[in-house]
Amino acid sequence: MNLLSSMRYLVALDQHRHFGHAAKACHITQPALSNAMRALELEFKVVIVKRGRSYAGLTPEGEQVLAAAQRMLHERDLLSQELASDAARPRGPLRMGAVPTAMPILARFAAMLQSKHPGIVPTVLSLSSSALENGLENLSLDMAMGYTERAGADAGQWQCWPQYTEHYFLLSRAAKPNKTGLHIGPKVTWQEAAALSLVLLTPEMHNRSIVDAAFAAAGQPVKPVMETSSILSLALSVVAGNVCSVMPGALVGVVRSYRELEARPLTGPDIRTPIGFMTQRSVRPSRAVEAALAWAEDGAWLRHAAAHSGLLAA
Repeated sequence: MNLLSSMRYLVALDQHRHFGHAAKACHITQPALSNAMRALELEFKVVIVKRGRSYAGLTPEGEQVLAAAQRMLHERDLLSQELASDAARPRGPLRMGAVPTAMPILARFAAMLQSKHPGIVPTVLSLSSSALENGLENLSLDMAMGYTERAGADAGQWQCWPQYTEHYFLLSRAAKPNKTGLHIGPKVTWQEAAALSLVLLTPEMHNRSIVDAAFAAAGQPVKPVMETSSILSLALSVVAGNVCSVMPGALVGVVRSYRELEARPLTGPDIRTPIGFMTQRSVRPSRAVEAALAWAEDGAWLRHAAAHSGLLAA
């Protein structure tokens, strides 16, 4: 038995929660993956996988083996990067995730980082807040960009790297197209916005809870006429329909080429949400992560992030 390969198959099984899908991801057959799980059970003399007609999860002992597998594979990756890198030229993969509203900023960060360090190969994923936290915990993510206020309860587990502050805008169709692109209009209150037909993100998304809380604080809880889990759908719904939306500055920045749109800063209350990178405090960073965190603290990058995510031209 190749212990390292079997551990990799176990991690894949936990991620995909399906024997066939995990086997496909590992480029092996399903019987080969099942045999590897049995070999691990013989090696450690415990039952790792709950038996059933389909994948039913891991046993408590299996969870312990999984945690060891995640650490083992992480250390293997660290060693590979250290052998392939030197202090001036970090090399290797870098898996980063962001909440959907922060994806435009993470995409900029990854592209600029890769330009500075061509040996780093970033992977950028759009994930929910809970999925980001799970990814950091199980080591499937190196860094996560999200709502650092959520990290408060787990302050001992996560280390936060502040990036920018999220401000909110009411996005609507302009009375007439602007000559130079999206128009930044005068301020509007949350109470005034509540009277409009709104398309908002679906309730399970953390950004939606922020928006709902702002409307509630203004004394005007809302029921949207349309909901979506797609950030792109928010903007396109406003472009094509008779609805408005609430969007943070990072997303407003993405649609600034739309001449028919207008964005108005929302006030009363003035909602400002900190966004930052999070890493697992107890995990030794790779060379790629060290380079990424250095860039995350660089003044040039922080100014760039602020220019494309905050108050914009308001």
